[in-house]
This record gives sequence, C-alpha cells and structure tokens, in this order.
Amino acid sequence: MAQKTDSSKIEFPCPDFPIKVLGQSGDDYHDFVVEIVRIHAPDLELERIRANQSGNGRFTSLTLYITAESPEQLKAIHEDLIKHDRIKMVM
Repeated sequence: MAQKTDSSKIEFPCPDFPIKVLGQSGDDYHDFVVEIVRIHAPDLELERIRANQSGNGRFTSLTLYITAESPEQLKAIHEDLIKHDRIKMVM
C-alpha cells in the first residue's frame, strides 16, 4: 500500500524517483556517487544514470533513478551525498 506524506506530496514507494547530483569532475566521481546512493537504494539502475559535464569540464551532474521508499531514505541519501567535499548540490 502506498504511503503518502502531507509535507512532500510524494506517494511511497515512488519508482523512477530522480536524484540529481552536481559535483567536481574526476575519474572516480561517478563511482563514489553510485557507492553512496547504493547504501540507501540498492535497486539503483546503473544503466539509467545520465551524466552531463559543464562546458569547462570542472563539474559533472549525474541523474540517478531509484525507488524512493520513504522521506527518511531520501533525507539519508541527501545527507550522505552533501557531506562529500566534491559534491556541491543534490536535488
């Protein structure tokens, strides 16, 4: 049964929930972002990850899709990602 929270207006579970992560580019950027998200969302679909690099190559945005299970899960993902020095924004 879907759980709906008044504050978020999202029904959980919510398949195909996008998470966008913007951070400093580097050879390991993709891997460490995936590693962090997979702690909380092991169903992360690797083949659906989209990457876009800034014009000067300094930054990369990744869009990842998960099945969001709860507001607590989304909060934990956000907190773990934003702790990393190279990550500038999580949406």
